[in-house]
Amino acid sequence: MTLIHSLIATALLAALAPGAFAQSKTVKIDGSSTVFPVTEAVAEDFQKAQKGVVRVTVGISGTGGGFKKFCRAETDISNASRPILKKEMDDCKAAGVEYIELPVAFDALTVVINPKNTFIRQLSVAELKKMWEPGAQGKVRTWKDVNPEWPDQPLKLFGPGADSGTFDYFTEAVVGKSKSSRGDFTASEDDNVLVQGVSRDVGGLGYFGFAYYVENKDKLRAVPIVNAKGKPVAPSLEAVIEGTYEPLARPIFIYVNVKSLAKPEVRDFVEYYMKNGSKLAKEVKYVPLPDNAYTIGLDHVAKQKKGTVFGGVAEVGVTIDELLKREARL
Repeated sequence: MTLIHSLIATALLAALAPGAFAQSKTVKIDGSSTVFPVTEAVAEDFQKAQKGVVRVTVGISGTGGGFKKFCRAETDISNASRPILKKEMDDCKAAGVEYIELPVAFDALTVVINPKNTFIRQLSVAELKKMWEPGAQGKVRTWKDVNPEWPDQPLKLFGPGADSGTFDYFTEAVVGKSKSSRGDFTASEDDNVLVQGVSRDVGGLGYFGFAYYVENKDKLRAVPIVNAKGKPVAPSLEAVIEGTYEPLARPIFIYVNVKSLAKPEVRDFVEYYMKNGSKLAKEVKYVPLPDNAYTIGLDHVAKQKKGTVFGGVAEVGVTIDELLKREARL
């Protein structure tokens, strides 16, 4: 046997080794940084259960960035902190990507300030709107500009970037129109950057998912938000379940490419997610859905129930009960 033949034979044997099969079995996930802690926790447990035979990669390019990849069939699963929008539905349809929408938990979108801020006890949606609406750009520069009773101290805003589903949801809930926001704030798709910004600036205010606040509550203070009944409510798992933390409580999702489900590793991962999502969502400080919601999710996967229950619209104030009663459509 020549040296070349020997090298080819060695390469073929290496390719056929068990490790090579392990490397080829990958579940690709990208999208929301808010959903990341839940999906990452499921991925870690799943990989341990699979004894390293399957690799799960989880990126954080934001809900919008994740859907761009998903609708190009570059990923198997998309993490989303808001429902899929009409434009994304059209992009998926044009590329022949069909999907199953699976709610995995509820989140309390949390408004945070620096712990050294001594004058803010609560915030109304109207006050948040005054800070964040497009007309505030270049005009609302201090806390006093928002409320004359507050000090003439610089207001430094930190928030998710335009590719973020959290940005979409917050602007819809607070300003009244998705993606409608002033542009002169520190933006990042990485929530840890926002945490650092607010924790280092006495006049800082930012917003992101509840799990990131819990992880950093020694550096930040969560602000109670005045709800429709005029009651200030702090973000908590209990307040989300009771429906009193509004309008900033929202469902979070994974979207699964139907073609990807033909791969056993993807199907196994999704089924593992539905069977263990409740426990792991709670572990990372999200509000688990009722047990029957995960059973419904498993049924939707088994029957390949394609589409979304939201019709391509960013919707605010959906309760857990309402969510479970709806029928999905492509």
